[in-house]
Amino acid sequence: MSTKNIDIRKLKDLDKLRSAPKLDKTQSRILFNELSLIIQKSDWITIGVMSPSFKMGLKAIRRIEEKFKYKEMKCITLPITDGPIFLKANQKTGEIHARIEFGLGEGILISCQNDDTSLITRTLGPFPLNFFD
Repeated sequence: MSTKNIDIRKLKDLDKLRSAPKLDKTQSRILFNELSLIIQKSDWITIGVMSPSFKMGLKAIRRIEEKFKYKEMKCITLPITDGPIFLKANQKTGEIHARIEFGLGEGILISCQNDDTSLITRTLGPFPLNFFD
């Protein structure tokens, strides 16, 4: 499925995608504003990054940390070979775990977590790897 020229107007439009779409500046601004409001209401976030390389995936996480002024998380689990990667970052624990994973799409998934377990956790995305640049 091509992710180019898809009509993306709100976060909900990303739900059906396996890989991040190409977004223009207006789409990115609208989605970022909507996402920021949801993140501000959460107690912490987890970040999943599907990337062609560890370096690109880690860069995406570092951009999110910078954008929201989060403390830098530490890489705990690293792959022993190069290849497509899935990184899972948990802002609450401050840990990043990475593993080689074939067959994934590409993009960033963000789950907004709450200390109140009665609130529903929603995973948002996939966002392009450069979404937070």
